[in-house]
Amino acid sequence: MQTNVMDLSGKVAIVTGASKGIGESCAQLLAAHGAKVVVSSRKQEAVDEVAQSILKAGGEATAIAAHMGNLEHIQALATQTKEKYGRIDIIVNNAATNPVFGPTEQCSPDAFDKIMDVNVKACFELAKASLPTMKAQKSGSIINMSSIGGIRPEPGLGIYSVSKAALIMLTKVMAKEWGMYGIRANVICPGLIQTKFSEALWKNEKITQHFMNQLPIARLGQPDDIGKLTLFLASDASAYSTGSVFTSDGGFLI
Repeated sequence: MQTNVMDLSGKVAIVTGASKGIGESCAQLLAAHGAKVVVSSRKQEAVDEVAQSILKAGGEATAIAAHMGNLEHIQALATQTKEKYGRIDIIVNNAATNPVFGPTEQCSPDAFDKIMDVNVKACFELAKASLPTMKAQKSGSIINMSSIGGIRPEPGLGIYSVSKAALIMLTKVMAKEWGMYGIRANVICPGLIQTKFSEALWKNEKITQHFMNQLPIARLGQPDDIGKLTLFLASDASAYSTGSVFTSDGGFLI
């Protein structure tokens, strides 16, 4: 019997949106449990900093800047990871965008396309670019970062919620079609997590109180709350889980 089901030694992980917040936590935790982590985000300096902190802690990491709205960058991210480490075992599709906050009718066509391109299409394209490697290995774990907004839309986050709902279904499609190759796909739906990305929400006293009034676990979430769940889904501890939707929201949706 395997005694350390969280051991990721020999595994290679790509984490997008990894320069801060949830993505950084995921990268740090995966590396701490033995994975070689490719830290990716838009700015090279930012991912260099995270990779260096992993190296200083005794882990292994490579920083590769990539804009997830650019198909060439996405393909290069998968290609460079394979060239560097020879395999791809774990993908954490965490990068996301939400350039609008307010009534849905105020979302412009350009903003709509940007949200869908980064929040849905990029996740598909990175997984697809990594698919030949995972098929050859007969193994892989894809972890897509959705939101509770993908289950129940929240005011001001209309099209963002649509994109996150689409990501939930995309995950299920991946699980259904790619399971025959030994590839698992699961999706995490965080609640309100205190990150820079969600700062406009948790710094708004009215919104924060709305959440707090409905939280059985009476606190806002932290990046490590999501990082730990990501570690579980990346590891053999979740070997029989695929196509599953995991909420981590302090009980908000109950």
